[in-house]
Amino acid sequence: MAEGIRWDWLGRHADDITRLTVEHLALTGAAMGIALAVALPVAFAVRGRRIPFAVAGGVADVLYTIPSLALFALLLPYLGIGRAPAVIGLAAYALTMLLRNAVVGLQGVPAAVKDAARGVGMTPRQLLWRVELPLALPAVITGVRLATVSTVGIATIAAFVGGGGLGELIWNDGIQRDLFLTPIVAGTVLTTLLAVVLDAALLGVERLLTPWTRRGRA
Repeated sequence: MAEGIRWDWLGRHADDITRLTVEHLALTGAAMGIALAVALPVAFAVRGRRIPFAVAGGVADVLYTIPSLALFALLLPYLGIGRAPAVIGLAAYALTMLLRNAVVGLQGVPAAVKDAARGVGMTPRQLLWRVELPLALPAVITGVRLATVSTVGIATIAAFVGGGGLGELIWNDGIQRDLFLTPIVAGTVLTTLLAVVLDAALLGVERLLTPWTRRGRA
């Protein structure tokens, strides 16, 4: 039978809760960093190329459809128990949202703008970094926001492969202790709050980096 909420337990385990929250944030940050390092160069390479984009997007979609626990388990023989399989698995799940949003943003840059940039002598690299990427930023950051919120939630599964994070509160301290509700509720609430806070922070970054969008709406 599930035990009710015990507020004194939270106070006695405040240090552990803080540590697991930091671990969860570190898992999310590491996974998003790897996913961005893979997704953005691929998006740059396949933008405007229908078949390569379809192939890259298809691979990312297939990875996203694999159940999270199964994917982590498949990585265990190669990476062992710990943070590595959790980070790699989470990065794989983030790829599809990052890749597709980045490509959509880059493809949405008006052809007239690119023609004008070429007309003033910009090289392909200058065109990408000075024109296409800045104009695609809203779509790119939207992908980052979606992937980050998703990663925060999926990262709770990392506890099953020894990856740490708030999943340990939910599984190790809660479910395995005859459904002790206090750590289950604490882990769930903290995971949700972390997702909301990161999404709000990324929204602020987007507004800071794309001031022209606010002027356009005004």
